[in-house]
Amino acid sequence: MPKISNDWLEVIGAEFHKEYYLQLRQALIREYRTQTIFPPADDIFNAFHFTPFHRVKVLILGQDPYHNFDQALGLSFAVSPRQKRLPPSLVNIFKELHDDIGCPIPKSGWLKKWALQGVLLLNAVLTVRAHQAFSHSHLGWQNFTDAVIKAVNTIDRPVAYLLWGKPAQAKLELITNPRHLVICSPHPSPLSASRGFFGSRPFSKVNKFLEEHGERPIDWSISEREGQEL
Repeated sequence: MPKISNDWLEVIGAEFHKEYYLQLRQALIREYRTQTIFPPADDIFNAFHFTPFHRVKVLILGQDPYHNFDQALGLSFAVSPRQKRLPPSLVNIFKELHDDIGCPIPKSGWLKKWALQGVLLLNAVLTVRAHQAFSHSHLGWQNFTDAVIKAVNTIDRPVAYLLWGKPAQAKLELITNPRHLVICSPHPSPLSASRGFFGSRPFSKVNKFLEEHGERPIDWSISEREGQEL
């Protein structure tokens, strides 16, 4: 696994030396040697590579990576630009994006453009076995990603969090900064999107918050070209 090499090291670098992470790393080495694991090892920390700590404006928290081929590349809810069939939750996110701010529905699910603008696309668990959802939920990733959320909580400027579904909202206790905005809604999955995700207008709410505090809003649109740029 490639290490994080940007300013995230200053705030979470100590995690890599803790006992839980050393055990996690050994478990992952075994898993990648003996199982099919997503995302590819080189992509585990893409959320941090694409969104340095000093640029974080928004945190969107997912659960664990997609577990089919040509999907997960280290950004929550995003899929590889090679993937032509978008996961149902992402389809619903794009529907709400269109209804909320009028963006054309993207054909690509590769959300790197969001990440480069300061949207930290974080999963609570960063790896998964092929075709086995939540299969790495016992390895200790939550200790690491909780440390990430706590680090974002210390940022002394406006940051918005999108917490979709109960597992994400369980992290509310880690977010205590009064300068930050938390937007909660049901998960965009087909099982729950109609219970309050649709119509929640998260994208316009985030941009209104950022603009009111002197920050540049996020350009949520994704063109066909931008959706292919790895």
